[in-house]
Amino acid sequence: MPKLPASLALALLVCLPFPAGAADMIADGTFENGEDGFWASGGVVLSRHGGKLCADVEAGGEPWGRLIGVNDLEFSPGTSYRLTMTLEATGRHVFPILVQRNAEPWTAQATLNAETKAGIEAFSTVFKATEPEPAQIILHLGGVGKSWRFCLDNVAIQEATPEEIAAEVPRATRALPALVNQAGYFLDGPKRATILSGADKPLTFRLEDAAGMVVGEGLATPAGFDETVGSATQIADFSPFRTAGEGYRLIVDGKRSYPFAVGHDIYGKLRIDALSWFYPQRSGIEIDGDIAGDAYARPAGHVQKSPNRGDAEVTCLTGTVAVKLYGKDWTCDYTLDVSGGWYDAGDQGKYVVNGGIAVAQLLGTFERGLVFGKGASPVVSDSLSRIPENGNGVPDILDEARWELEFLMKMMVPDGQPLAGMVHHKVHDTKWTGVPMLPHLDPELRALHRPSTAATLNLVAAAAQGARLFAPYDEAFSKKLLAAAEKAWRAATLHPALYAPNSDGLQGGGDYGDTDVTDEFYWAAAELYISTGEARYLAALKSSPHWTGPVFPAVGAFDWRSVAGLGRLDLALYGDGLPEEDRVMIRESVVSAAGAFTDLQKNEPFGHIYRPAKNRYDWGSNQLILQNMIVVSAGYDLTGEQPFLNSVRESMDYIFGRNAMNLSYVTGYGSAFAKNQHSRWYAHQLDETLPNPPIGTLAGGPNSTLVDDVAKARLKGCRPQTCYVDDIMSWGTNELTINWNAPLVYVASFLADAR
Repeated sequence: MPKLPASLALALLVCLPFPAGAADMIADGTFENGEDGFWASGGVVLSRHGGKLCADVEAGGEPWGRLIGVNDLEFSPGTSYRLTMTLEATGRHVFPILVQRNAEPWTAQATLNAETKAGIEAFSTVFKATEPEPAQIILHLGGVGKSWRFCLDNVAIQEATPEEIAAEVPRATRALPALVNQAGYFLDGPKRATILSGADKPLTFRLEDAAGMVVGEGLATPAGFDETVGSATQIADFSPFRTAGEGYRLIVDGKRSYPFAVGHDIYGKLRIDALSWFYPQRSGIEIDGDIAGDAYARPAGHVQKSPNRGDAEVTCLTGTVAVKLYGKDWTCDYTLDVSGGWYDAGDQGKYVVNGGIAVAQLLGTFERGLVFGKGASPVVSDSLSRIPENGNGVPDILDEARWELEFLMKMMVPDGQPLAGMVHHKVHDTKWTGVPMLPHLDPELRALHRPSTAATLNLVAAAAQGARLFAPYDEAFSKKLLAAAEKAWRAATLHPALYAPNSDGLQGGGDYGDTDVTDEFYWAAAELYISTGEARYLAALKSSPHWTGPVFPAVGAFDWRSVAGLGRLDLALYGDGLPEEDRVMIRESVVSAAGAFTDLQKNEPFGHIYRPAKNRYDWGSNQLILQNMIVVSAGYDLTGEQPFLNSVRESMDYIFGRNAMNLSYVTGYGSAFAKNQHSRWYAHQLDETLPNPPIGTLAGGPNSTLVDDVAKARLKGCRPQTCYVDDIMSWGTNELTINWNAPLVYVASFLADAR
């Protein structure tokens, strides 16, 4: 993904009227005399007519590969300036505007964000200059799926007035109503809302029903200053209220919250929607509109139909630093059919380490429902989700998991090759495509990336887990999975330190580097032992540093890079064959971790189980919160203790709106929800003929590390919990991924069952 210069000044983007031709620093900003000095890079053709500067921009490339700009501007450090212009285009585009030094190192003074829609839009923003060196303003216009035309007029820069400067109010200081779980609260569970307020005394709150009648009231409890939002907080607790209904609201200080429900079944539908989300992510199959919805119908992607290069005969990546093997150049003389599987996220890449944890958590959802739902959980149903295999005699969640398991096995190095049994780390395009880009229109070459120990062990764990769960439904497939798992295990033990490179030297996909695979060995051994009971796998477990070591850090219990926690949970929940002493030790460690998470939660004004180091929210923070919830859910399954169940229920509040954004992070749930997650085919924000992401899509969530252009433009200086923007191009805060939706399925299923 593209990266822009650091040290960016905060800018507030607003649409305000402004006088054309005002005194300013831009020469001929009305483009009437041909003296404006604007230039263009390759891929952009400028023309001037009718008092406008128009740019014809070629499709593709990177955002910074298609530029227009103007040089030799002189600013006074510490002075704030207002940049205004009118923008005209035939459709919606979002792009960065940089104010930066004219020469190397191209230091940025401000990174702004502009948006066009069909017609003419007014643009106005205020930024503060940070250095005296001659500067330039440049517009990044590349990286889109098709050529487009863009026009500028009335460009002006002048010193900002005090009123304009004062308009730069940080988001965290804006007054918000009571922050509630917009999806709803359980009748017999905790019901709390968070209030951002600097009031000295406890605030009074009222609870109103859908008709506006007051049905409850109380005093909020001050909860202290929260550094993640930059505000003092109070908590309104209305847990004693137990009347089922919809349309309830909290009223605090004259402000009404979003409506919410109170009832018995809050997440049953979410389990279906979050699981059904995986079907349109499938590669190599036509997506049927009668199943997924007409808006999501599309041809099969990457099946050797022009312009696709396809996934049926993919060659190995060669000629980069990423393909060194034990210090020597590595090549392969084979091709693989790696069709199928799920597209990982908002691009067309397929990554084994993301696929491994994602499919494992779907399998875990099924196994949890089977064992702790005592066969009554809907998760074991053959009619649970919206998929083509519905009604085939196999539980739907296993059908969905099989789609990815088959792909993972296809990524294995063939027999007779030097790395036979190892698994290729990933397959994706060798160049980034623009946005939007439907999978069947992707024209780029695909490549297999060098095998890695981490990818190999992901296959081991997921296939071993799948083997025991498919056995009652498809014995042949179960045996195939176990054989693949054992073969890959042997290969991994022969190549225990074949680490995925931190960079593969190419664009077109993420790296997913990992130089510690002790956790993958532990997880893989755990799944093999649970499925086979063989002593050699128990011996491997006991030789691991993770056998008795801590595996559930508070920053996030596990993710694709750190998977020891997955192994520990499954040993605790399903390791009945362990020696008694070992089984007790494993289970006690999980219950202890669940208790530690609930203790942490008690001090959180937003009720969620998450407090990372230095209060910095990590990439994919929402899924990290869900993973922590899964640990606590295991505590409940192992003990039956109600506080664990209530802890998971309350932590879910954050995901559905009890957060500083006052936003549900799941598409289609609540009154205000994320709907522009980063995707190349759920791209309605950029192309009105395309849909928004499907209902049940989880957004990545606040990310303190601003990595994309949109985040850098809009979020500079953000408090950690507010480092989020619902924009399709904010891939650092707003991406969708298989390994984020999978834990959403797990938690939704747990909460739907455990009530």
